[in-house]
Formats: sequence, structure tokens, C-alpha cells
Amino acid sequence: MTLVLADVAPAPTDGAIGTVIAVLLGVGLLVLMLLVARKLFSRGGTTTTPTLPSQTTVQPTLQVPEKPKVELPPSEAEAKAKAEAEARRAEADRLKAEREALEKGSAEATALKAKEEELKKEAYRAQKQAEAEEKERRKREREESDRLAAEEKRKAEEAAAEAKRQAEAAAKAKIEAEAGATLAAGLAKTKSEGFMAKLNGLFGGGPKTIDDKVLADLEEVLFTADIGVKTASSLVEVARDKAKAKELDSAEKLKGVIRKEVERIVSLKTNTAMKGGGPPHVIMVVGVNGAGKTTTIGKLAAKAKAEGRKVVLGAGDTFRAAATEQLDVWAERAGAELVKGKEESDPASVVFEAIKRGKESGADLVIADTAGRLHTKANLMEELKKVKRVADKALPGAPHEVLLVLDSTMGQNAIAQAKQFHESVGITSIALTKLDGTAKGGVIIGICDELKVPVAWAGVGEKVADLRKFEPKEFVEALFEE
Repeated sequence: MTLVLADVAPAPTDGAIGTVIAVLLGVGLLVLMLLVARKLFSRGGTTTTPTLPSQTTVQPTLQVPEKPKVELPPSEAEAKAKAEAEARRAEADRLKAEREALEKGSAEATALKAKEEELKKEAYRAQKQAEAEEKERRKREREESDRLAAEEKRKAEEAAAEAKRQAEAAAKAKIEAEAGATLAAGLAKTKSEGFMAKLNGLFGGGPKTIDDKVLADLEEVLFTADIGVKTASSLVEVARDKAKAKELDSAEKLKGVIRKEVERIVSLKTNTAMKGGGPPHVIMVVGVNGAGKTTTIGKLAAKAKAEGRKVVLGAGDTFRAAATEQLDVWAERAGAELVKGKEESDPASVVFEAIKRGKESGADLVIADTAGRLHTKANLMEELKKVKRVADKALPGAPHEVLLVLDSTMGQNAIAQAKQFHESVGITSIALTKLDGTAKGGVIIGICDELKVPVAWAGVGEKVADLRKFEPKEFVEALFEE
């Protein structure tokens, strides 16, 4: 049996142990440095977060026309200075070459050196002069470029203004071209079937002595008309006073007295320009359902847009869904902006938002529709009062107009309606609709007399132009002229 003994290594010395430890520490330090470097590299690679396509925001590019580039030819002084500088430099270079060919330090070389230096100075001065001339030329180029740019801008603005004017003129001409019935045509039934027919019957038949019987007949005619009892009594009293003063000796003179009184009654100042407050000028439109309120608003918006004004409509009649839909159609047709709320939302909040939008967008006119029917008459009037208060909060002083839309076919009932609305919200003017379909146009006289509120608009048809500015003289002529 053979026994193999392993080699036994000699015991390590202290120096060997130190060397091993040093190597291990070095290796550990190297590994640590590699790990740190890798970590830093990893962080560096994620510093910038890539932008995904969906995160990319494309900013709109403003198309600014380039400024005209102006290049002026060098002036005679600039060209001369540049040529002189070149000539001096060329001469200096020639003398330098000639000097270098001579023996250094000789008298002739020294003289050439002096002349060379002088030429360099002259070349420098000429160059500076040329640069000054060039700077002046660049200045003139900039000034001319700015002048041309300003001229182009002016022409562009004039062209835009002219295009706008033509568009407005075309829109206005279109409305005028679509004009239908005149006020006289709209009052045709009132004249042929209403109280004017009875008056003409009373005054007709040639000369007539004005006695108590004629005055009694006049009183009967007026009291059965739609002008209202108070106004009828007032007209009769004026006629009686004139008769007592012996100022009436014919039916024609009596008719003249009635005509003059009617013209005095209806000649109240009103604002048919739809501006003056704000901006924006705010009109609050009130009236019962069915009077033509929403249609009147649409026609007023179309008229204002045809005059080049920016219009915002407020759909404040939130209790009737059809009102908002109808106003939406009118807004699109007229090119006006519509502010609306949810069905049965707070009307006052919609009007507030409409006025706020009008202020933010720089609108000239805000027209606010309102409810025409709530559960009770008291509720309606309280709601309208609230709308009016909120409008003033949105824009102090608003509404600048409270326009009441009345259906003229209602006759004396329209006068009663007008009184109720006037007591609640203080109406400033009236739009009387459907005059072309009734013989009760005399209601205009009673409204103006009893409320002292002017009729601003008269509706005599379906077209935009058929909502006409009410002209007192035109009204009187339409009634009394044969």
C-alpha cells in the first residue's frame, strides 16, 4: 500500500497577507466604481422623457407677411471711397514688393516704407468712409422697407374695411330688397274695418254742422274702438272744447283736430338704434307666449348684424323648449351667437351668462329672451324682476331697454297686459306685432296715451324688413290720408 502525501504549503508571511488584502480591496473598489458608473449611465439615459405623438402640441403658426426687401445701389460717394481704398491698398502692396527687392535699411527702402505706410493710412481712411456711406445706405434701405411695409399694411386694412363695408351694404340691401308691406299696408284693415272706417263714415258726406249729435256720435265711435276708454274720453273732451270755442264749423276740421291729437299722443321719443348703453347694449325682451317675442328678437338681431354689429342672444325662456330651438334657428340665420342653458334651468343665470359672454367677446348688443308663462301671473312677474336684477349685476345699468312685445290682435287686452308688465319691470318701449292681420291697430294710440311708453317697432309681416321702426307721422298718415 502506497501512501501519497500532499504537498504542504509553507505558512504565509505577514507581507504576503497584506498583499492579498490590498489586491482584494482594489478589486472590490473597481467593481464598486463599475456599478456606480453603470447607475449613472442608466440615469443619464432616462433624463429626457420622450414626447409621445399624442402629447405633441402643435402651435398655430402666425402667418406674418414678409417685409419687402429693399436694395439700393451704392451711392457715388460710397463707390468712390471703396475704389480709392482698393487703389491705395494695391499701391501699398506694390511698394512693399518693390521695397522688399531693395537692400534692407537703404535710404530708398526706408522712403518706400514711409510711402507704403502713408498709403495704408489713406486706404484705411477711404475704407472707413466707404463703410460710413454703406451704413447710411443700409439705413435708407430699412426706412424704405418700413415705408413700403406700412403702405402695404395700410392698403390691406383699407381693402379689408372696404370688403366689410361692401358685405354690410350687401346684407342691408338684401334686407331692403326683401322688404314687404309698408306700415300703411299693415294698417289697411284698421283703416277699412276698424275705428277709422267708422270715423270716416261719420266725417263723410260733405260739410256737416258740428253739434251735440255729431259729438255724441263721435263719442260712440271712439268708445267702441280699441283705443281704450281713457283715450277715447280725452279725444271727445278736446273736440267738445273746440266746438264750444266755435273753432269747429265742419266735419273736416273735427277730423283735423282728432288727427292732430292722435299725432301728439303717439309722438313719444324712443330708441330704435338699439345702442347707447354698455357696451354691450342690453335689451331685455318680455311678453306673453304667442305674442311673437322670439321672432321679434330674431328680426332685431338680423337688423343689427346687417349694420355690422356683433350680437349675442340669451335664451332666457328656459320653460319652453321650443323657444330655445326657435331662437337657435334665428341666431344661425342672423349670424348671432346664442347662449342657452338646460331646459327649466334658471332664466336669470342664462341672461347673466349671455351678458358676460357679450362683454368677453366685445359684442355690441345683447338681446335676452325671457319666459312668457309660469304657473301663475305673480310667478312670471317675480321671475322677470329677478332677471332684471341679475342683468344689473352682470353689467351695472343693464338692461338698458326693456322691450315689451304685444300682439295687436288682442286690442284693449294688449293695453291691460302692457300696464301689468310696466308696473312690474318698467318697460321702456313696445313692439306691436301682427298689425297686418287685425283691424285693431288703434291700440297703439291707447298704449301711448295711457302708459306714456313709446311704440318702437311695428310688425306688418313675416320678413325681417317687415318689423319696421314705428314712425308717428307715417302712422297718422296711414290712418287719416284718403
